[in-house]
Amino acid sequence: MRFRPLALGLAIGLVAMSPFVGPSPAQAALPVQVGGQVLPSLAPMLAKVTPAVVSVQAQSRVRVSPFGSDPVFSQMFPGLTQSRIAESLGSGVIVDAERGLVITNHHVIEGAENVSVQLADGRALKATFVGSDPQTDIAVMRIPTGGLQALPLGDSQALRVGDFVVAVGNPFGIGQTVTSGIVSAVGRTGIPGAGYQNFIQTDAPINPGNSGGALVDLNGRLIGINTATFNPRGSAAGNIGLSFAIPSDLVKSVTRQLLTQGTVQRGSLGVDARDVTAALARQLGVQAGEGVVVTRVFPGSGAQRAGVQVGDVILSANGTRLNGRDALHNFEGLQAVGDDVRLEVLRDGKRLTLSSTLKADAGTLAGADVDPRLAGATLAALPAKLVQQGVVGISVSAVAAGSRAAANGLRAGDLIVATNQGPFDSLSSFRATVNLRNQPLALEVIRGGQRGQLLMR
Repeated sequence: MRFRPLALGLAIGLVAMSPFVGPSPAQAALPVQVGGQVLPSLAPMLAKVTPAVVSVQAQSRVRVSPFGSDPVFSQMFPGLTQSRIAESLGSGVIVDAERGLVITNHHVIEGAENVSVQLADGRALKATFVGSDPQTDIAVMRIPTGGLQALPLGDSQALRVGDFVVAVGNPFGIGQTVTSGIVSAVGRTGIPGAGYQNFIQTDAPINPGNSGGALVDLNGRLIGINTATFNPRGSAAGNIGLSFAIPSDLVKSVTRQLLTQGTVQRGSLGVDARDVTAALARQLGVQAGEGVVVTRVFPGSGAQRAGVQVGDVILSANGTRLNGRDALHNFEGLQAVGDDVRLEVLRDGKRLTLSSTLKADAGTLAGADVDPRLAGATLAALPAKLVQQGVVGISVSAVAAGSRAAANGLRAGDLIVATNQGPFDSLSSFRATVNLRNQPLALEVIRGGQRGQLLMR
């Protein structure tokens, strides 16, 4: 399966119009009624929306080898590689005309040395980078002010399945294009390689170049940033009606943090948890896959202050049902530091409601906190670029000289993608998985494009 960039698509949105008053004989006009029925049109709304949607062109410098992607010859003859300028196209949305703020996707401008935007009126403006968050694929740019028109933000939480939506972007670089569809689902997660997820799903067909464009409601309010389409057979297979947008409420939160802090700080409950297996479900009195079992509560964490205990089954957080530790990880990643969270917990057969306040997620983890055999290693989440490519695991950001981790063969830059103690896809799940300290611990590691195993002693 591949996760593809974006474009947008077709359905019909209906807008009621006032009764038609016929033109004077001197004017020519298309009929606005057929069979006595007023013809619907999105044109009045789009006249206000389209000036706020821009085309984005990003230029980056890449190294190219005459041996293509062959890693052996590329490493044998590194001096033969050449640099060239690569260009990518996308879309963006002006959200603040007075400050010249433009929202787009992180993957549209990732690694770019120069970024320019073209307005709907044809003007080309140089953009400066403000900040981005790879895990939610949101980036903020600034362009010169003057003659700009911005889109008002709508309330994405008010969206319902079946609501009509309209998308505006620059598919394939052919120019500004408007398409429409309906909301197919809200709060969509589980899309491979997409970081933290809370997508609006639409049936609108999307194409490369629409990434970063606007998804609006029929009142012309921005309710999403188009980000991707999903097609198991790739974009060449055509549209299959699975398109995704980042909800405006999440865009608003991330943008505010990027503007005030320069980065995004994510909240954390401060627990390790594991999935509810069929065997555990029978013991706990729940269904398999319902909730997550707390295996560790960290001192000083929001969970400890809320009274969460080892053995509790967290069934939901702020009303979001948790069907595994992946769902808990995704929920935490979409919350800000200081957010209040209401937890529904099952303890000794009784349901409790606990209130917690999220604290900052450090973003790194000391190996010694996981297992003594990893002492001296600093572990971190994978770079967003690898996550978007479908790589699952964690990275080793540093290894202290003379440490136990160094003696066991770990090196800075290693990617840990598997262990013999169970699957994982994040720092928290790695910490939860590696919990058999009296059992052998073997790591599957990718280093320099080569995969191998290390036995931790």
